[in-house]
Amino acid sequence: MEGSEVLGWLYADRYSRPPQRNIHTRMLKPLGFLTWLFGPAIANRPAPLRIGVFVGALLALWLPFYGLAQLSITDPNTRSIAVMAVLFLAFIFLLRFWSRTLYQARLRDRYGLTGGNGNGRELAVGLGAGAASLALLFGLMALLGWTRWRWPGLGIGLTALEGLLVALGVGLAEELVFRGWLWGELKEDYSANTALWGSSLTFAALHFIKPLPEMLRTAPQFPGLLLLGLLLVWARRRCRGRLGMAVGIHAGLVWGYYLAQVGGLVAPRSGPQWLTGVDGNPLAGGLGLLFLLGLGLWVRR
Repeated sequence: MEGSEVLGWLYADRYSRPPQRNIHTRMLKPLGFLTWLFGPAIANRPAPLRIGVFVGALLALWLPFYGLAQLSITDPNTRSIAVMAVLFLAFIFLLRFWSRTLYQARLRDRYGLTGGNGNGRELAVGLGAGAASLALLFGLMALLGWTRWRWPGLGIGLTALEGLLVALGVGLAEELVFRGWLWGELKEDYSANTALWGSSLTFAALHFIKPLPEMLRTAPQFPGLLLLGLLLVWARRRCRGRLGMAVGIHAGLVWGYYLAQVGGLVAPRSGPQWLTGVDGNPLAGGLGLLFLLGLGLWVRR
C-alpha cells in the first residue's frame, strides 16, 4: 500500500465534513486542562490521533506513581498490584472526562455499563459459559488421558471466592479498555469489521508483549488471544452494546483457569503440546482453539 493510500485510509476526508460530535465545552476549573485537551482540539481528529492523545494523558498521570512505586515498594507482587490498580483508576478518571467532553455521554451509558436486569443476567450467563467451556476442555483432556481431576482441598471455597473476585476484576478492567473504549473509538471512524479486527488484534498484541525468544516459543498462543478478542466483541454486539456478557465470559475463563491452577483441581497436563497448549495454557493449543471457536459460535447464534 502506498504512503498516500495509508494516509487516505486514516484520515478519510475528516476535514471536509462538518463536526459530527456535539462538544461539551463547560470548563471545570480544577480540571480545565483535561476538559480543553479532550474537547474541540481533538474531538474531530481521526481515531489513531484520539487514541494516542488519550494514552499519552494516561501515561502522564500514571508514570510518576510507577516511578515512585519502583523506589518505595520492595515486594514485587505488592508493587505489581499497586501500579496496575492505580493505572486502572487513572483510566476510569480520564474516561469519565473523555465520554463527557467528546460525546456528551455518561461513562456507563457509552461503554455498556448501564444498570438493570439485562447486564446482570448477561454477566451471569457469560460467567457460566466461560467457566463451563474450560471445564469441558479439561474434561476432554482427562478422557484422553492427558490430565486428571483432583479432589478439592479444604480451602477450595476460599480459593474459589478469591478467584472469582480476581476474575471479575480482570474481566471488567480489560473489557472496559478493549471492548468498551478502544472498540468504541474505532467504531466511530471505521466500519464494523475494521473496528472488530482492530480492537481484537490490539488486544492480542498487548497480551503478547514479551522477549522475542519467548514470543517465538509461545507463538501458538497468539491465534487464541485473537479469537478470544473477536468473540468478546461479538458478545457485546449480541447484547446491543451492553458489556455484561463480555465481562462474564472473560471472567469465567479466568476463574476456571484459576481454579484449575491455583485451586489444584486439574493435574499438570501431558500429551502433545500443539493440542494441550504450550506451558499448559489452553489458549495456546489446538483443543483450546476449538473450544473458543465453539464458544464464539454460541455467542453469534
